[in-house]
Amino acid sequence: METGLFGNELRKLGFTFFSGVPCSYLKNLINHAINEHDYVAAANEGDAVAIASAAYIGGKKSVVLMQNSGLTNAVSPLTSLNYPFRIPLLGFVSLRGEPGIPDEPQHELMGRITTQMLDLMNVEWQYLSKDLEEAKKQLIQADEEIARNRPFFFVVKKGTFDVEPLKKLQNSVHLNQITQHAHTDNQMPTRYESLAMINSVKDRDTIQLATTGKTGRELYEIEDANNNLYMVGSMGCIGSFGLGLALSQPSKNIVVIDGDGSLLMRMGSLATNGYYNPSNMVHVLLDNNAHESTGGQSTVSHNIDFVNIAASCGYTKSIHVHNLEELKACLQQWKETKGLTFLYMKISKHSKDQLARPSIKPHEVKERLQRFIQSDPVKTEEVDGS
Repeated sequence: METGLFGNELRKLGFTFFSGVPCSYLKNLINHAINEHDYVAAANEGDAVAIASAAYIGGKKSVVLMQNSGLTNAVSPLTSLNYPFRIPLLGFVSLRGEPGIPDEPQHELMGRITTQMLDLMNVEWQYLSKDLEEAKKQLIQADEEIARNRPFFFVVKKGTFDVEPLKKLQNSVHLNQITQHAHTDNQMPTRYESLAMINSVKDRDTIQLATTGKTGRELYEIEDANNNLYMVGSMGCIGSFGLGLALSQPSKNIVVIDGDGSLLMRMGSLATNGYYNPSNMVHVLLDNNAHESTGGQSTVSHNIDFVNIAASCGYTKSIHVHNLEELKACLQQWKETKGLTFLYMKISKHSKDQLARPSIKPHEVKERLQRFIQSDPVKTEEVDGS
């Protein structure tokens, strides 16, 4: 079917934000998304799901596109982010390795199990029709599932979309402007002390995103706020999630709080963040050289220069922070000057004893964050004061 006409139907239903990883079966739909919509090229499919999920929370009806081999990469966020938070996405996944259709050997098994995987993940799906009129009806059905806070995926067979030339080349170059390396001893505060400092400088326009494990749990104990999100799975996705929220909510200050084990799992996200370069995002890495939430096993971060890596990926500022006062000063300066910023701080392995877990459910966290985003603080103050 004609790709542009199908894309117009997506727009009519409000789907304007796309993220994905290329596949030859989907190339024409991806080209259309780049030409006509907001498209974020992710480093991998799991990152694409996280980016699009955050954009949905930020008010965008979102689409993810991927080859079925990449569906395996997206399993973690689909099962531990979208499912517990009840974040709906419209997905398009190709059917490489379709039984009876000659293809490369690496697609053989995935071609047999693609739809079974979607079933196992409780993701509603259909084979996308090559007939536009039938596809329109399918899109309406999919949109109804999205309205119920459930993801819906179309499985796309070879030859579904007509040729769509790529007209708009993405060519964004962002160079690091400030890099500051270690120059004195590190204070090595606890994660709890670091989070308390980060939380102390937030304002009414700030959204705080805490990575999986004890980072989110400790932030919850410090202050459970409407503008907090505690990741409960999808390890490594918090930076990509921050990108999606920053792009969809440019008037908000997005504070991403990451850990070394988490970032190591999906370091390609740094390149994506640097490329799209949202000025309203600060990425704070608290590095204790350990998977501390799961028993204190060492990570492989000991010899990694995260500051240089972030700088080379295009973060506007990349700064080694030595102590809590520097952390506070850097966050305050970022709020004034903006620019995509990476703050790296070494912390101790100590954790708070008898650490609680959030009593609020993930989907409730999502819903109250959506309400926070949708509210107008100025109008709220006027109502309260009248």
